[in-house]
Amino acid sequence: MKTFLVSRTDAIGDVVLTLPVCGQLKRLFPGCRVVLIGRTYTQAVAEACPQVDGFINVDELLKLPPSAQVGLLRAAEATAIIHVFPNKALARLAQQAGIPTRIGTRNRWFHWLTCNRLVALSRRHSLLHEAQLNLQLLSPLSAIKADLPLAEVAVLSKLQPTEPLGGNFRQLLEARKTGQLNIILHPSSRGSAREWGHDHFATLAHLLHQAGHRVFITGTAADGEMLRPWLTEHAAALSADLTGQLSLPQLLAFIHATDGLVAASTGPLHLAAALGRHALGIYPPLRPTDPGRWAPLGPYAEYLVFDRPNCTDCRMQPAACTCVRAIKPAQVLARISGWQPLAISAS
Repeated sequence: MKTFLVSRTDAIGDVVLTLPVCGQLKRLFPGCRVVLIGRTYTQAVAEACPQVDGFINVDELLKLPPSAQVGLLRAAEATAIIHVFPNKALARLAQQAGIPTRIGTRNRWFHWLTCNRLVALSRRHSLLHEAQLNLQLLSPLSAIKADLPLAEVAVLSKLQPTEPLGGNFRQLLEARKTGQLNIILHPSSRGSAREWGHDHFATLAHLLHQAGHRVFITGTAADGEMLRPWLTEHAAALSADLTGQLSLPQLLAFIHATDGLVAASTGPLHLAAALGRHALGIYPPLRPTDPGRWAPLGPYAEYLVFDRPNCTDCRMQPAACTCVRAIKPAQVLARISGWQPLAISAS
């Protein structure tokens, strides 16, 4: 049985958009074993993906003595490793472990020293989606065309929660009435995306509340502290503040049991899309942060972007992006008004 290691050691959204690589490996090599190498905080994503058979925690791996690091990779008995996200330490370890096929991009100097299959891949200027770019790294393994259409790519990245939703959270969702939608707003990207603005999220929360829907706020504990005055001011429009209360497995379960989520280009947006929920992303038109590169992928994924192609006005001051701010809460509400209930049993 072939074993493939897929290395993606950065953030949650990036890992979600790497899952199609795992799904495509399963297609190309039926019966193979796929092991994802990632960070501690992304392990729950790997465990929620049916196409991933195992996980190597790079944070724990790199704490081991050097010989044990090599031994752990060697013990995987991998046929190949695909360095989707360049990591010099892992590239060196894979070489030392004698993994037969080691795939990396040509534009990292250390891959020339540690990899034996190099792929010409320029992300910065490409018109392809991030998930399509990731799939290009499989070209040394198969003659099958790698640039799949996005609709087909989306099918390769499904997620399924691994644990039931906690009782208190389940009860929150079960309280909804007929015709109501349970909607998550994730107002903070912590610098990973262009911010839509807390004032816009507040207006949207009130519009949704007035329309009869139920609004839940998610984020980290740090997000909750930052948003505390905002949360207090707009409490009347919110069904619950869940910032800092959900572990990643529980966040996956909670998203899966709601109807949809609204956010900028963040990890939770990509989680919602891969979980088969409505996922509405708010994007700037500026490459390479536009939806052409980072749109959520899923059966109910969509986005809003201001019609100003390749705008450069905000490049120097991304924190004050006027293009993303030009998207009005009423436009978001109009999109949500077309949503059909998707919520499933939260048990």
